[in-house]
Amino acid sequence: MKFGKEFKQQKVPEWIEAYMDYNGLKRILHEIQQFRQSERPSTPMRTSQNRLSLYKPFTGLDVQTSSEESAGDIEDQVIAVETVKKDDTREVYSTNFLLSSEGGHGEIKFFEKLDKELNKVNTFYRDKVEEVIEEAASLNKQMNALIALRIKVEQPDINKCRIKRNVSMDSSSTESSEAVSPSRADTSENEHVDSKVIDRINNHGPVEPGFPSDMVASLTSSVCRNKANSDKYELDPLDVLDRVRLNNTLESPMSTIRSVLNDSKDKDLRYKKEELKEVEGRLKVVFIEFYHKLHLLKHYSFVNLMAFSKILKKYEKIALRKAARSYMKIVDDSYIGSADEVTHLLDRVEQTFIKYFASSNRREGMKLLRPKRRRVKHRVTFFSGFFAGCSIALLIAIVLLIQARKVMVKEEHIMYMENVFPLYSLYAYIILHMLLYAANIYFWRRCRINYPFIFGFKQGMELSYQDVFLISTGVAVLTLGTFLVHVHMKVDSINSGYTKYMELIPLGLLIIFLVIFFFPFNILYKSSRYFLIRCLFRCLCAPLYKVSLADFFLADQLTSQVQAMRCLEFYICYYGMRWYQKEQKCHSLDLYNVFYIIVAVIPYWLRFLQCVRRLLEEKEWVHLYNGSRYFLTIVAVIVRTAFEFKMNKTWKVLALVSSITAILFNTYWDIVVDWGLLQRNSKNRFLRNKLAVSRKSVYFLVMVLDVILRLAWLQLILKFNIKALKGTAISSNEHLNNVGRYRAFKSVPLPFSYYEEDDEKDD
Repeated sequence: MKFGKEFKQQKVPEWIEAYMDYNGLKRILHEIQQFRQSERPSTPMRTSQNRLSLYKPFTGLDVQTSSEESAGDIEDQVIAVETVKKDDTREVYSTNFLLSSEGGHGEIKFFEKLDKELNKVNTFYRDKVEEVIEEAASLNKQMNALIALRIKVEQPDINKCRIKRNVSMDSSSTESSEAVSPSRADTSENEHVDSKVIDRINNHGPVEPGFPSDMVASLTSSVCRNKANSDKYELDPLDVLDRVRLNNTLESPMSTIRSVLNDSKDKDLRYKKEELKEVEGRLKVVFIEFYHKLHLLKHYSFVNLMAFSKILKKYEKIALRKAARSYMKIVDDSYIGSADEVTHLLDRVEQTFIKYFASSNRREGMKLLRPKRRRVKHRVTFFSGFFAGCSIALLIAIVLLIQARKVMVKEEHIMYMENVFPLYSLYAYIILHMLLYAANIYFWRRCRINYPFIFGFKQGMELSYQDVFLISTGVAVLTLGTFLVHVHMKVDSINSGYTKYMELIPLGLLIIFLVIFFFPFNILYKSSRYFLIRCLFRCLCAPLYKVSLADFFLADQLTSQVQAMRCLEFYICYYGMRWYQKEQKCHSLDLYNVFYIIVAVIPYWLRFLQCVRRLLEEKEWVHLYNGSRYFLTIVAVIVRTAFEFKMNKTWKVLALVSSITAILFNTYWDIVVDWGLLQRNSKNRFLRNKLAVSRKSVYFLVMVLDVILRLAWLQLILKFNIKALKGTAISSNEHLNNVGRYRAFKSVPLPFSYYEEDDEKDD
């Protein structure tokens, strides 16, 4: 593989603009090559000289003179790089091309571009390193609080010795002094242990998990005795607990409710084991994300240095000049080539994490720290193709069976098929949705969109498009096979008792899928299934949970599955009431019709509540406008559904007006706000500045398709005679694409907040 393609694949998607423009420099080198080829003389004299040089004898006795050596050194000096300091800490590099008289205009342009790229990557890398250094200092403070909390939880009586110490220092009574004064023997006996504890605490080294409780008690009591007797230790390691509180991350409904009632985002420490476990778990996640950030920075430095080396070698090959060694010396001495803060931080994070969060087990600690890559297994590809072929065969068999037995013609089967199709169409919506999701993942990977990070998938456990396609084809095989057996049994059955139990087949299929979905064992993509369950639960509990991108993306997908949810409602009606009212249709029940509207409104209402939550947290009015379009959609859905039941002109006009308003607002939001298209001052006409897809025609095609699918919503009201857009199948085609402000790292909240220092800053 050529380095250009390899360099592109190794870029962090969110940092693409910050990398060295390797392709831009290659284009300049191509111009230099074309210029040299056009200006190169091809005279017979030059050819004869080249031929004569072949016959030049080599004796091995020629000694290079000092003048030739100096001439060689001067020849190497093609460029001279100047370093200008900026703000006493940052350097700006500028290269002077010393051979401009030899037609080196393109080469001057090349080195100007090279300097610009070197300054760019140095500035970016320095800014990121400064960020991680500040974050490391913050983590040190968090570890200090964790150390003190561990000691306090493992030795709760330590507070008594601190009280006695205060009494002995403030009271003149002899009894109190004797009560806390240890003997000389005890002091000398624990003096070496005591110094280890203080050194460990002062060096941000907490007591390891699994440390013997009697040793902890001995250490902490020794600390108390020495502190009560002597002023040798000026800083009490437990004093940090008086200056910290637990951050309330509002990650649960109860924490959100408490925050609203108490109007406080922090809570006091209770010194409980559950509290310590929660803090350790949150700090563990912080350390893993911080380690991942450091690894990406180190990789950023490595690939950019490699890119500078490769492009300079290409320059030497094309321009036939020696400049790589002198310029690479400047690159190596620059900040991105010489700074070693990231390497030191990586070593310290590894040591700290392994020692205090992995019980000194390096293998287990590094397994958690190192980023994992999911491998696509060959059996996934095989079974995907196998199930896809089986699905096509089963679908053909169903069509042939219906046509051969004339199921849709006989009156005794028409009513039954009208009930059976809604029962099985639930799986059709799900299968179609998963196929579209698999296509999304495929194009996300092609366009280098970091979807595992964006959605917050567990590292190394995200599903590939092959996995999703395998699940969808597997569901299709099971559904189509069950439907084929069901129809065949219905057509050939004569005994009514047999038919009664046969109608339980769709319900049994639904139960099988629910059991698989909630299966607790670590098979059948358990991590992904439970991630989906958690997101679904958070969506249903809106606005009590903090909204993540995965949550509102799933809520948007639910708005496209209104018909699938109505199929679930039909399941309840069909199996809950049909046994007693066989002749009565579900749509003739008032209760069913009420829930028919409620079910359609629920996804849009959940999305509206999510927008309200983000508005209150982020204080950005864009969420109010976003929520208003979902509110307009709710009104349009209610009026449109009411029109389906009433079927008069008044409701038709109201449904038409509300639907057109919602369509216009949603279409504008899709194209302009979510996708960022139709920008006036963009370098890409009618598009945004940064395009994930290289072909611009794709964006215009998507815009036209979005408008068509939005307008197709009106078909339910105007009743156009278009078979392809007829009925409730239109609703499953809506798909909203939400693009947010993505970063290369997760923003993980820290467990502790130092409130006294914050107050001083405010003053």
